[in-house]
Amino acid sequence: MGDALLGGFWFHVKQGQDPLLLLKTLQLLWTKKEMKKLKEETRRGFAELQDPLAGLLDMLEGSSDWKGKGHSLGYYISTELELWIKEHPAVQQSGIKLKKLQARVLRMLAQCPANLLDPLISIYQLHRAERNCLLEHVSQLWQQGAYKEAAILSIKLKLQPDQDVEKMCTPLLLQDKTNVVEDYVGEYPELQSKLLQILDTWCAPEFNIRDITRQYQGLARYKPEKFNRKVLSKLIFRLLERFNLDPALCPNVINQRHLRTLHYLFYKRFVEKTMTQENWTDHVQSTVGENRWLQGHLTQLLLSYCDLSTAASCAQRCHLPREMLPPALAAELQKLQSQERVEEASGAGTDGERKKQDYYQLPIPRANIHLLQTWEETLQCWEKVLQPGQVVGIDMEWRPSFGMVGKPQVSLLQIALKDEVFLLDLPQLLQQAETQGQKEKLSHFLQRLYSDAAITKLGYGMSGDLSSLAATCPALKDTEKQARGVVDLHTVDKQLQKSSIDWKKGGQEVDVLSPERSSRQRRLRQPEKGLSLLVQHVLGKPLDKAEQLSNWEKRPLREEQILYAASDAYCLLEVYEKLCKDPESFGLSSDLTKSLGGKPSTKARAKKQLDKQEAPSASGQQCQGPKQATLCPPAAISPRELSVVCDNMLQGLGRYLRCLGVDVCMLQNQDDHRKAAEVARRDGRVILTSGLPYQTLKSQVAEGRCFSVNCSEKAKDQALQVLKHFNVQVSLADIFSRCQVCNCDKYLKVSRERMKQLVESSRQELGDRSATGCPGALDHDGTVPACGTAQPSSTAHGEPPEQCGAGAAVGSRVLQLSAVPPGVLDRAELADFYCCSRCGKVFWEGSHFGRLVSQFQDVLVTAGDEPSLSELS
Repeated sequence: MGDALLGGFWFHVKQGQDPLLLLKTLQLLWTKKEMKKLKEETRRGFAELQDPLAGLLDMLEGSSDWKGKGHSLGYYISTELELWIKEHPAVQQSGIKLKKLQARVLRMLAQCPANLLDPLISIYQLHRAERNCLLEHVSQLWQQGAYKEAAILSIKLKLQPDQDVEKMCTPLLLQDKTNVVEDYVGEYPELQSKLLQILDTWCAPEFNIRDITRQYQGLARYKPEKFNRKVLSKLIFRLLERFNLDPALCPNVINQRHLRTLHYLFYKRFVEKTMTQENWTDHVQSTVGENRWLQGHLTQLLLSYCDLSTAASCAQRCHLPREMLPPALAAELQKLQSQERVEEASGAGTDGERKKQDYYQLPIPRANIHLLQTWEETLQCWEKVLQPGQVVGIDMEWRPSFGMVGKPQVSLLQIALKDEVFLLDLPQLLQQAETQGQKEKLSHFLQRLYSDAAITKLGYGMSGDLSSLAATCPALKDTEKQARGVVDLHTVDKQLQKSSIDWKKGGQEVDVLSPERSSRQRRLRQPEKGLSLLVQHVLGKPLDKAEQLSNWEKRPLREEQILYAASDAYCLLEVYEKLCKDPESFGLSSDLTKSLGGKPSTKARAKKQLDKQEAPSASGQQCQGPKQATLCPPAAISPRELSVVCDNMLQGLGRYLRCLGVDVCMLQNQDDHRKAAEVARRDGRVILTSGLPYQTLKSQVAEGRCFSVNCSEKAKDQALQVLKHFNVQVSLADIFSRCQVCNCDKYLKVSRERMKQLVESSRQELGDRSATGCPGALDHDGTVPACGTAQPSSTAHGEPPEQCGAGAAVGSRVLQLSAVPPGVLDRAELADFYCCSRCGKVFWEGSHFGRLVSQFQDVLVTAGDEPSLSELS
């Protein structure tokens, strides 16, 4: 019958008949999943049609298939025509005829799914159409409330310079579609600046955000509670950093950030009392500057935290204008100046209370600490450090940014050896290298140091240090990838937290301390954390962090800063030495060196592979790998080696990945996105998310364990993005190896005859009652859509499905027999059915298999004609 239909079609085509006959033929082949023949007949049809471009529009207008989401016959025909036109450029239209075709296409775009935009734009040269017509069409989409569609079409046609950025982006921001907004302004610096200025006006103290949100109350998925100044502030700083724009564009949000910095400084100085008077004054002055608004808030904070005398003393140190001070404070300041004395702030006495015996002390003399500020001085450091078998502790210091834009620049690089410590003054050294034309000296030395596996480099959170070092010296941007022989004691820190309950309490009751020391530690006002807590746990005393928030860019360095910097690097040597001598007493593996420096095991290859990824996501963020990532391309993994948790916004993506054999945990609609981090840490999964939640979630899991997908893409395209990012190679045996409903990878195989018996028996017992589970709504070909069209050929581990016994149940799960229609049971080509061993869902061969194979050809490890289910099983 198919051959007869094809023969009739070609007769009518040669007679110049309607191309809709071609559509009917292609629909038949599409339904039968004869993909190779479909391709041949599609291209043959293009060659015979008098006007292939008009013919495509006739076929799209004559069918409703192309309007749905995901892969469709209309999409297949369009992409094939796009490829065919490149091989036959003579069929391209021009002039009035092309304008008529473009007008028809524009009328269709309102119903067009996103995946059809690119082929239609290419085929009908919409980027060359009259710009006013394109702008009018986009405006109509916007007026209809299709804000996302209007923005995406504008991006693809590059219409942004002729549009109002505030009008186009505001409804998208209200719908939490920031990825689309970033793509919209991504190629236009002037639009980026305009967008940032608009967002900054929304952060002004007198601005009421409801004035904006009130205009768009009818938006779908509109979440006003998530659209506030805090969210806007984070978005603005992220965009400033991404587009490398001047923060001066956003005075309101910068002032708000500076005000939060002031509150933090007052807390550190007058509540925690962990910051020295000199450091506090220095940071307050640099934060406030000549800004009258911030000076006013500083005055209020002084009166809130201090008595009048202390407030006057601080006001003088911070150079506050007298005309801004309240009368009482101005009078007290006049009194201080007239007496020619400045009293110390009320918290200054706490600096003397920090007794040296309560903190870790350097075991080497001060003369063995060298501050290196010239290239001649650094030669002695290089010769001693670059020795095979050397163990060095490395730390870095930079000026605190307090959350401002940009990566910090390293001001001091500390390298500790067994008997001495070298402090490299990077700003001075880099400046000399610039004037002497020897800028590569420092980078060459550090590259040799980090890439030499014979030298053991100790650090704490070394990835962050190397990131800042790369921002200071761009020639070192690949240092983290090339690093060998690196031991990050932050890893040991995590192991220790698991091994000791007392260790998690902030180090105030650690067993290794003597009763006398433990009593002294309990008198400390604040619990230790980070490296200080590790040093306390291993060596008995914490680090004195009073100089941690110093202005490390200011020269000359004070003696307290020099001693603090040397201690931070040297303590790493002592911690490492003690842990290596007796790791078991700290609850660690007996072979500490092997556990830290050994190669990943074969069993953990898949998990390590995910950690090694370093590639840009669709929204511009990067998933960065571990400290010892290599430059070679990542090895391929199978779907069963990838375990993910999908945010509740990505359930469509999760279903696609399950179809391809990936282990997927999906959050429910009512789940907060932060639950994804809990699941990821508990089960060792990778988080898949999009939009603003990415910024929150990526900080709660290890590096490389959170990936942001492009929320403007369809679920199928998102799945391809994930598979390519993690280099997942899908085989035909992986397709439908997992249940789309419950994620189970075990099935029971039931013959068609046995299934008929079970269904008839079930209907006799239950009557018209339906078994619980997935609804049995049928597709046109008799399959269950969304959660039922599947025909798993094997389990996720490549094992054949188990044979079903006599009962209509799988373990304790009742088979969902009500979802199996009689028409399917009568299809002779269906030899077997497959039942999920967890939820009891019943699957059979339908058209979905062929469609999925066609959609994901790019990641399939085999090519050729799609085999039938019987061939696979």
